[in-house]
Order: sequence, then C-alpha cells, then structure tokens
Amino acid sequence: MKHLTLLLVICLLPGYSSGDELKPFTSDGCSSFPDGTWQENRLWLSCCKEHDRAYWQGGTYQQRLNADNRLNECVAAVGKPNTALLMLAGVRVGGSPYFPTTFRWGYGWPYPRNYGELTEEELLQVKQLTEP
Repeated sequence: MKHLTLLLVICLLPGYSSGDELKPFTSDGCSSFPDGTWQENRLWLSCCKEHDRAYWQGGTYQQRLNADNRLNECVAAVGKPNTALLMLAGVRVGGSPYFPTTFRWGYGWPYPRNYGELTEEELLQVKQLTEP
C-alpha cells in the first residue's frame, strides 16, 4: 500500500501545480483616477504603470504595502504630495485581492488570488512575461 501511495503521488504531483497561469501584463494607467493634471495629463502615469506591474504580479501583503508606498512616493516626487495621499488611500481601500476587480492585488492571476509568496514556478512566469 505504501508503494502504491508513493506511485500515485509521483504520478499526480507534476500535474498538481496550482494550474494558475499569469496573463500578460496590462495597465489601465491610474484606473479610475486621472493620469495627471489638466495641464500635464500624464504627470504621474509612469508611477501608476509601475504600481500596476506590482499589482499584476501580486505577492504578500507586505509587498502590496511596499508597492502602495512607492506609488505615494512617486506621485509626491512629481510635486503632488496631496494627490499622492489621496491615491494612497484609494489603493489601500480598493486594491484588495478579495475584490473581483481588474485592478485588484494579483490581477494577473485567475481570481480568487490571496496574499502569499510566489512559488518558483510563478516567479518564472513573471520573469518570462516581463523580459523584452
């Protein structure tokens, strides 16, 4: 019986992986928030695209917090600290992985996707989809 169980595990293990495939990266800019001011309509768009890359990939709660803080710092660095704080509040409330939105944490993976370390296989998918 022990050998049968081992054989079964060996046969099923390669196909047991999560089966989750990461979709190619997409960005909607700053989602429902403007990409810049009236005068400079793309002022912080690059900040949002970098933030989207982190959200697309997903990962741990701490990684999300770090991504949100980098967005805040980036928008503040272009001279809009108050806008940065407003954006930070928005992503902290609306970016949860528990919402089935197109801008949730880990949106590149099939829903639902919780917080957690990416596996080696998942990191390989991220690398393959982000290399030129």
